Amino acid sequence: MSRLSVLTAILFAVSLSTGVAHAGDAAAGKAKVSAQCAVCHGSDGLSKLPEAPNLAGQVEPYLVKALEDFRSGARKNEMMSVIAEQLSDDDIANIAAYFSGISITVAPPQ
Repeated sequence: MSRLSVLTAILFAVSLSTGVAHAGDAAAGKAKVSAQCAVCHGSDGLSKLPEAPNLAGQVEPYLVKALEDFRSGARKNEMMSVIAEQLSDDDIANIAAYFSGISITVAPPQ
C-alpha cells in the first residue's frame, strides 16, 4: 500500500471519528462568523479579546468537537455555551470549515 493510500485511509478514519457527516461550507461559515463569532474571535480568526483564542488555521475536527462540546454542555464557558446552543450541526461544520481554511504563517522567534 502506498504512503498516499495509507494517509488517505487515516484521514478518512479520523473524519469518521469526529462525528461530522459531511465537510462544511466555508462560505456559509464565513457568513455565520461575521454574525456571531467575529466580536471575540475576529472575522479573520485572530482574537480581538485576550480571553478568546485565535481560531484561524485551527484543525477542523478540533473546532467541530469544541463547538459540539460547548453546545452539549460537556465543555463550559459562559459566552460560548450560549452561542453554541443556537448552532445547528451544519452551522458547526461550516464555521469549522471556514476557520480551518484560513491560512496562517508561523515563525519561531529569532
